[in-house]
Amino acid sequence: MSYGPQPNGNGNRYQGQQPYGQQPYGQQQPYGQQQPYGQPYNPQYAQASAYAPNPNAYGQATMDAASQATYERATHDSVTRTYAEMTIGLLITAAVAFLTQITGAYVAFLRATGMFGIILVAIVQIGLAIYLGARVMNMQASKARVWFYVFAALMGFTLSTIFMAYDLGTIGFALALTAGFFFALTMFGLTTKGNMLKAGPILLIGLIVLIVGQLLVMFLFPGNTGMMVITAIGIVLFAGLTIYDTQFMKMAFATYAAQGPEMIKRISVLCALNLYLDFVNMFLYILRLVGNRD
Repeated sequence: MSYGPQPNGNGNRYQGQQPYGQQPYGQQQPYGQQQPYGQPYNPQYAQASAYAPNPNAYGQATMDAASQATYERATHDSVTRTYAEMTIGLLITAAVAFLTQITGAYVAFLRATGMFGIILVAIVQIGLAIYLGARVMNMQASKARVWFYVFAALMGFTLSTIFMAYDLGTIGFALALTAGFFFALTMFGLTTKGNMLKAGPILLIGLIVLIVGQLLVMFLFPGNTGMMVITAIGIVLFAGLTIYDTQFMKMAFATYAAQGPEMIKRISVLCALNLYLDFVNMFLYILRLVGNRD
């Protein structure tokens, strides 16, 4: 075996290799570079090893992890704010309903206004809900919150009638059942990978059909059977709307997260209103289903 350069099989004896310890004339080994003993300089030794950590990649991964953690924390805070707003609205509704009942304010109002008063309150409630849902993104968050609390108080005023139709035990049982059902539905909406947002148009059509069907049963086909069917449909429909509004909340926070805390507060009020309506309507249907009239 000779110690000189060896053929490489294609007639080129050198093919980039030099005799032991020599470099091509005019090509100097880069300062500070170390090559294997007795081997020619290879530029690949000047590159970072594939097994060594890449500082840029490590820094990027750290930044991505930090950004993801910040985003998840902000989303958690926004969701918590939404449920806090909804809970305050429900407490206002319950307090106003109880005070209205013990003072007889609703009965006095009906005696003074009659059927016109009932229709007027219903129109104001619907109009306020539509106004708040349409304008919340363009008003100050504090103003939107006040309007939401006013709506919750007005809802409590009309819901005071349930104390005249059901006993406290039945109301408490229906409320606890609704709270548990609502919690399970919202947790499912927050954790499932299924996309319920695609069902939005179907749920909207179902809500319109439910309202029309309830009016028809009430005036044209009165009876327990028809109302029980409407009640069961209403529970299923608002269960679907609860999951939908929960996923809408997640989507809205992700979409508007970069627009600052003021926008997040507005989204919180809007989502709190949606979830509040889901809870109240589900409660009324469950109360009708399990209620024992006095």
